[in-house]
Amino acid sequence: AVSSPALTDFIYMVRNTSKMFITGPAVVQAVTGEDVTQEQLGGAMTHNGTSGVAHFAAENYIVFLRRIRYLLSFLPANNLEAVPVVDTGDAPQRIDARLNTLLPDNSNQAYDMKTVITSIVDNGEFYESQQYWAANIITCFARMDGQTVGIIANQPKIMAGCLISIWQCMKASQKTARFIRFCDAFNIPLLNLVDVPGFLPGCNQEYGGIIRHGAKMLYAYSEATVPKITVITRKAYGGSYIAMCSQDLRADQVIAWPTAEVAVMGPTGAANIIFKNDPDVKAKTEEYIDNFATPYQAAMRGMVDLVTVINALQMLQGKRETRPAKRHGNIPL
Repeated sequence: AVSSPALTDFIYMVRNTSKMFITGPAVVQAVTGEDVTQEQLGGAMTHNGTSGVAHFAAENYIVFLRRIRYLLSFLPANNLEAVPVVDTGDAPQRIDARLNTLLPDNSNQAYDMKTVITSIVDNGEFYESQQYWAANIITCFARMDGQTVGIIANQPKIMAGCLISIWQCMKASQKTARFIRFCDAFNIPLLNLVDVPGFLPGCNQEYGGIIRHGAKMLYAYSEATVPKITVITRKAYGGSYIAMCSQDLRADQVIAWPTAEVAVMGPTGAANIIFKNDPDVKAKTEEYIDNFATPYQAAMRGMVDLVTVINALQMLQGKRETRPAKRHGNIPL
């Protein structure tokens, strides 16, 4: 019976009140010898922060009901309806000067992607799903020009936005793929904010099935037929960029900030390989970084489009894709 909530789209839990578990603490202690409380075993923060079973936590039932109403305000009543459009009073073409100085000059320095989201969405409001689980990636609902969008964003503040360990990759992939598929099911456009340095290599990653877990995101993005807009804020390296909805995964529009770096790997690492036997390796490395640690090489090759997010959303309204007839796909679970 406890599996029933997991079949729903979203699960809310109230702190210190809601509980979910297959068997209670008494049975756990009898079978395994573990001494655990109900709250530790299946409380709101256990399932919001550790297991990822729940999506939202509330302090009490009044807040709980208000937040459910707020979530529903972003969603259509069914999959045949268009997403709600609300007059937010926020000018769609407004300019936020904070974005000019938000990103650090040092590309290895962290910043908070939530500040970027606050700056670009209507009235700075967004509603984050699973904020305590796989915090290296953000999934949230917001409005732009009054229209609901689903936002997926790397969080440079947490592990530099990188999917470092196999467990983080598994969590982030599951969290993101599920969110993508929900948005696709209800015609909600997807906005991807990318700052991802890559996957961490290693035996543990390979043995843990990082390829299969990472493929969940690729599958979900390639399957989605809603408008997909990708904004590269800083790093977009290798396979991790593909997993964040590059043109290869049928992104409708790709927008790059002047600080964007689109490459197979970081320019410093690439230069060290290319010029390792060159006597003037330092000067060549600096020249390589100046040429390739920019979005302009990608733009020259047609990998970046010159539009704004609002214009892209307006342009992609009514987007339709025809796919080959089949029973269903086989997501790499």
